[in-house]
Amino acid sequence: MKIFGTDGVRGKAGVDITPMLVMKLGAAAGLYFRKHSITNKILVGKDTRKSGYMIENALVSALTSVGYDVIQVGPMPTPAVAFLTEDMRCDAGIMISASHNPYEDNGIKFFDRFGYKLDEGAEGEIERLFYDDALIARSYKSGCEIGSSKRIDDVVGRYIVHLKNSFPKDLNLQGIRVVIDTANGAGYKVAPTVFSELGADVVVINDEPNGYNINAQCGAMYPLALSDEVRRYRADVGFALDGDADRLVVIDNKGNVIDGDKLIGALGVYQKSSGNLNNDKIIATVMSNLALEEYFKTHHIDLIRCNVGDKYVCDTMVKNNANFGGEQSGHIIFGDYAKTGDGLVSALQVMALMVQSKKKSAEILNPFELYPHKMLNLPIEQKTPLEDLAGFQAQIEKIEKLGIRHLIRYSGTENKLRILLEGKEKAVLEKVMEDISGFLREKLC
Repeated sequence: MKIFGTDGVRGKAGVDITPMLVMKLGAAAGLYFRKHSITNKILVGKDTRKSGYMIENALVSALTSVGYDVIQVGPMPTPAVAFLTEDMRCDAGIMISASHNPYEDNGIKFFDRFGYKLDEGAEGEIERLFYDDALIARSYKSGCEIGSSKRIDDVVGRYIVHLKNSFPKDLNLQGIRVVIDTANGAGYKVAPTVFSELGADVVVINDEPNGYNINAQCGAMYPLALSDEVRRYRADVGFALDGDADRLVVIDNKGNVIDGDKLIGALGVYQKSSGNLNNDKIIATVMSNLALEEYFKTHHIDLIRCNVGDKYVCDTMVKNNANFGGEQSGHIIFGDYAKTGDGLVSALQVMALMVQSKKKSAEILNPFELYPHKMLNLPIEQKTPLEDLAGFQAQIEKIEKLGIRHLIRYSGTENKLRILLEGKEKAVLEKVMEDISGFLREKLC
């Protein structure tokens, strides 16, 4: 059975993510990281879910049992764990979080000593070790070789300084009112501290985690409540984080939710105009709107696409020597400051853009109009390779001649075929969707 999904290990706490599974996984991860150990330290952070206590204790027990010294930093954003892993010279970092999922779920994400999420090869090696019970049993330490653990509660200060260093030193946020929704999650202390110290007038909502209210009708997944607060307080901008603060949704001064592709577009051009964009390249996923790609072309920026997932964005950034990329969902990576999506770094860059442009957020965060798009999830009986379907290539050529961007792929978790079409004319899109879905229904259903 495959343990890792697209972003670490995730499932219902106490059902899928049990103490026994976590202990085996922790031991397997410890054995993997020991192969390249330098400091014999692993850092462990978590979000605000109650199940984090259960998982954290199981992880610490497993890691110390194979000889690792563990540093526990408590509730901390995912990007903070990535940053602190490298900053504190640890062999690896582990974040306990199910990100934007409801509190019943939890998960585990692994980072290497440089703060990067593990690639599929490393995850596969940990899975192999996970299923080798005999090897794990032989690897338990005894006596003075057993590892230790200690909790450090003040390392959040290092991350706050790091965040503030990502904001231009000649700027401040005096006179700007910002509303922040921390989703009752891992950013509930860090977010208001950073913005207050930079001079903003800060209003914070959903910053009282109780173990059960993380992401509960709040945060990046439910931005309309924040929209109401931005209008009520007549704020200049609003920021919504998710439970582990690696995702950002922005509300402009009029209370509008800013589309993620428009956010990437505005920030990408800002990076170039500031002289901070490497190689005039920006990375986005296959889900980003065609209008974003064409907008970048007008600014002589190349958009390079990759698979969905911020770790794929980051990997593609490294391969192309790019320092900016993101997902339409709100995971945005500023490579000079982070190696994973960081909602607070992204929010500070939005603020820098606002201050330097001296314009309202509603004006600067709507740089282009999105092209119409249509999506369809088609239930299917079997996942026949699309290239083996007679006539499929002819259908694709017909779509491409009409200048329509397409993404047709099977779901990785369900018996569904996902169809995405984008173009300039809505009526043409509807007709093409009718034709291609009819063709695929006949072949696959």
